[in-house]
Amino acid sequence: MTGAPSDPPTDPAARPAGPPTDPAGESLAELFWAVARRLRHQSRRTLEPWDVNPGHARALAVLTRHGAMRLSALAEHLHIAPRSTTEVVDGLEERGLVARRPDPADRRATLVEPTDEGTRVGAAIRTARAAEAERFFGHLSPTDHADLTRILRTLRD
Repeated sequence: MTGAPSDPPTDPAARPAGPPTDPAGESLAELFWAVARRLRHQSRRTLEPWDVNPGHARALAVLTRHGAMRLSALAEHLHIAPRSTTEVVDGLEERGLVARRPDPADRRATLVEPTDEGTRVGAAIRTARAAEAERFFGHLSPTDHADLTRILRTLRD
């Protein structure tokens, strides 16, 4: 019986390796992206009261954590292009959350720093995001929480 297609192997170990799936048939990647999508939507809803998007919130968090810095340093912290950083800072400046000023060490350069309102909003966003994370991950057991944290750090690094 040459040329006839053979039946797939019945021994699971003999099957070709494919992406791992859960019992419902979803791949690990599909589950990961579904969770990431849900987190993104939840994050946008959390940020609505301050009229900032996640990129603005990330930049504000860096500035409130590290203080005044050049746009190039902020771009490095955010892992985005300097042009994109300028747009993010413009948006934050329009809302009165950051201010630009000359760099005393190099008058050709500009520093960006959070305003008092930016510091207040940054703290409020941190509090809201912590509550959001608690709601999202709070139903995990301490062991599952620790395992997920370890796994995500491994994937990130």
